[in-house]
Amino acid sequence: MMTPTEERTLNTTQTPQRDDPAQVVPVGVDDGYAYTKVALPDGRLVAVPSRARIGAAGVTWIRPEEQRIFEYETRGSVYSVGAVDGEPTQFDEYPGSSLNRVIVQHALQQAGLSGRVVHMVTGLPVSAYYRHDGQQRRPAISVKREGLKVTVEPIGSNRSASARVRKASVAFHEVIPEALAAWYDHVIVTQDDGVTLDADRLNAPIAIVDIGGRTTDYVVVQDQGVVHEASGSLNRGMLNVTIRVANRIQEAFDLNEIGEQSISRAVDTHTLRVHGKDHDVSAMVTEAKRELVERLYTETRRKLGLGAELDRVLFVGGGSMALVEDIANWFPNQIVADHAAFANARGMLKYLQYVCDDPENNA
Repeated sequence: MMTPTEERTLNTTQTPQRDDPAQVVPVGVDDGYAYTKVALPDGRLVAVPSRARIGAAGVTWIRPEEQRIFEYETRGSVYSVGAVDGEPTQFDEYPGSSLNRVIVQHALQQAGLSGRVVHMVTGLPVSAYYRHDGQQRRPAISVKREGLKVTVEPIGSNRSASARVRKASVAFHEVIPEALAAWYDHVIVTQDDGVTLDADRLNAPIAIVDIGGRTTDYVVVQDQGVVHEASGSLNRGMLNVTIRVANRIQEAFDLNEIGEQSISRAVDTHTLRVHGKDHDVSAMVTEAKRELVERLYTETRRKLGLGAELDRVLFVGGGSMALVEDIANWFPNQIVADHAAFANARGMLKYLQYVCDDPENNA
């Protein structure tokens, strides 16, 4: 795998778009702890909640077209994915787990890749990818790389009346640091007339702040090299807001437990529905976000200082969109990427298409 410090030639031969099911499809997959995002070469962007649990769904759908829970089998275990109260994803082994694998398969299915062979790039948080001295954590990278190649079979109930759902097969898989993927998205510019490396962006010192579900990643790139002293990960993200709100709701409404889907809706809409009535939980959500923002601000200043020597501070990740007003004035030279939640997935796809060693020789 190439790193930013290596000389590179941009591969400008883009995969032609055809409907041939035998054609390999390149995809970028940002398999986050809260959402799994897919970037496809035809420009489509697809996101699904990273939500699954072990065991069959136990639901019969009256109308198959309304199906919202899907079943998959991997290594002899059945998982339900979709509109379920999912098992927690916030554990260190998640990137190489069966839980992650079935969610990624579901995302590929939702992206219309049933029965297709895919070449894929995913990521790991910066601190899970690099040691403090900049050396790669090769065992962790290998576990993830091989884990997502393991077969995941859609179970027979995942069917409409018109088609049988077949697995998407991963023939090639590479892993890169997550926030660094957003750097590739930033410097590799695709236009109608082709693809180029933006010379100004390529060598300019830049910080990427990737606010995700479980982690917030920092990558500083200068002269096409990763500055490890200012890079790393903080184990805080938007799922901390969800957990904090869940605790407050249980206290306020005297509930022993409440489903994860209900909590997620409450965070998104600031409204909780209990016993058939809607309750305003705006104050709880605002407080939880404020606690997260204060922690993120402190860590960002520790990593980047005032950012005076940086040309740009680029905010990416779903958390950057959710907190866009709260982080608006941290740096005078900051921007939030377009469709920031998909910046990593887009960068992973661009890395696969234009930078990565030929997958045909490494599959």
